[in-house]
Amino acid sequence: MGGTNGVGFVHPALFYRGLDDYLAGVGGFLRAGLDAGEPALASVPPERLGPLREYLGPAADRVTLLNMAEVGRNPGRIMTALTDFAAGRGAGRARLVGEPIWATRTAGEIREATRHEALINLAFAGVAVTILCPYDLTGLPPDVLADATRTHPVLWSDGQEKPSPDYLDPIAVAARCDLLDTAPEHAERREFDRRSLVPTRARAEEFARTVGGLSAERSVDVKLAVGEAVANAIRHGGGRGILSLWRNGSGVVAEIWDGGRLADPLAGRRRPASSAAGGRGLWMIHQLCDLVEFAPGAVRLHLSD
Repeated sequence: MGGTNGVGFVHPALFYRGLDDYLAGVGGFLRAGLDAGEPALASVPPERLGPLREYLGPAADRVTLLNMAEVGRNPGRIMTALTDFAAGRGAGRARLVGEPIWATRTAGEIREATRHEALINLAFAGVAVTILCPYDLTGLPPDVLADATRTHPVLWSDGQEKPSPDYLDPIAVAARCDLLDTAPEHAERREFDRRSLVPTRARAEEFARTVGGLSAERSVDVKLAVGEAVANAIRHGGGRGILSLWRNGSGVVAEIWDGGRLADPLAGRRRPASSAAGGRGLWMIHQLCDLVEFAPGAVRLHLSD
């Protein structure tokens, strides 16, 4: 299919049915890029890696193949992997495959992966890169497939390419993802301000270890992530807020409420430059957490062993 040789960024969604359709679409896209001398990366769910490597044959050695269940366990980390690869592409065009949504994802993960898909259009605007995103027509629910038409300007299906009539402004789609379920009644809540940063961090670590049952190492990650989120709330959200902590399955959830809003929707999603004066806190949070969810005035962090 076309749409890969234009100037600037191209972002198609590939709708597929079954493995053969998947390999023809994704594998064919990668092969065409290699034939054109374009660097190629594919980050896909683990069950797709083996068949894709086999389909590509010897050419697979020239493709950077990544396990999306690791790279994108937290969808907020995916952008860093993509932008890092694109930055090293040289002067030419590059081809990337990113499959951040699959059937066993949780609702929160799908919502944040959808936000990621929308924000890709901002992060790569004007960049000579094509990012193909596969969607399983037989495994994903209709609302997720509908969102794919809102986050991708171009649609590929049944060997045909067409503009998406439902494509929306990325900021509008991101706003649709600003949803959080109510925190449980049993959640531990504590107010914080500038004077209570240290004890708040310490309590988050203690809670993760004693209530959440996390390892000592992962409990330190909770302390670091919560500390960065609380510091951001103090710095940008009026100097005070509320931390809620609760156990969720085998992990811990920390919600930081400060009533503010994230000014830059891409904050924390791209690796901070070494010369940057700020912006490392939210990036660190994304690297530490299994999932980071956003809503107006709040950020929710999920961590497990």
